[in-house]
Amino acid sequence: MQAGKNKIIIANWKMNPLTSKEAEKLFQHIIKSVSLVKRTAIVICPPSLYLAKLRKFSRKILLGAQDAFWGEGGPFTGEISGEMVYNIGGRYVILGHSERRAGGETNGEVNKKIKASLTAGLRPILCVGETMRDANHSYFNSVKNQLAECLDGVKKDLIHKVVIAYEPVWAISSTPNRHDATPADSLEMTIFIRKIISDKFGAEASKIRIVYGGSVSEKDAGDFFKNGGVDGLLAGKASLDAKKFIEIIKICEASSR
Repeated sequence: MQAGKNKIIIANWKMNPLTSKEAEKLFQHIIKSVSLVKRTAIVICPPSLYLAKLRKFSRKILLGAQDAFWGEGGPFTGEISGEMVYNIGGRYVILGHSERRAGGETNGEVNKKIKASLTAGLRPILCVGETMRDANHSYFNSVKNQLAECLDGVKKDLIHKVVIAYEPVWAISSTPNRHDATPADSLEMTIFIRKIISDKFGAEASKIRIVYGGSVSEKDAGDFFKNGGVDGLLAGKASLDAKKFIEIIKICEASSR
C-alpha cells in the first residue's frame, strides 16, 4: 500500500443479477452496511443497464462499467462509449478483463479504450495477468507486454487515474482446473508491476493503485492486504453475496488503521 492513497474494493458483478429488482436489493443491502466506512473507496461495476437506477441510491458507493468502447459515437452496434457511461453515472470502467481477452480482445484495443475512457472522465481499471506460470518465469514478460501495450501513449499527468488489477487467469473461478493464488504470488507480481510502470511513468507511477483479483474472498482478503502488497481487491463471485462482500470491505477498512 502506497502512502497517501485510500484503499479500494471493486465489485465485478459480471452478467448478474438477472433483474433490476435483484440488482437494487443487493446494492441497497451493501449501502446499509458501509455507512461507517471512511478509509476505503468502494466501486461496484454492475451490468451497464443497471447504472442509471443504482446511481440514485448512494453517493458513497461509486459505480463503474465492465467495458466501454473507444469510439465517441457512430455505427458501432451494441457498443457503449465512455462518455455514455460517465453521463449515466459511472466513474470507473473495467478494461482488458481476461474473459474479454479470451474472446479476442487485444492489447491494442484495450489501449484505445483506456485513452478514450480517460478523455471521457472515467478511471480505467486495467486488468493484467498471465494464463499460467512456468519454471522459466516467462509469465513476467506476458504481464510486461500487457502493461506496455495497454498503457502506450497514456499521458503522465493522467496515469494516476488508472487502477491496475492483477488477475492471474489460472486463479479465476471461470478457468478450468483453476487453483488459488497466494499473497506471495501477488506480492511478487505487484513489485514487478510497480517497477514496470515506474520505469515508464517516473514519479507519477507511485500514485497508481494496484489491486488483486482472482477468486478473492472474505477468507483470504486479510492475508492479501497483509502480505500481498496491494492497495485493494477486485472481487467477482464474492461480490454477488452481500454478506461476503461487506466482510471484504470491513477487512479492508480494518487494514487501513
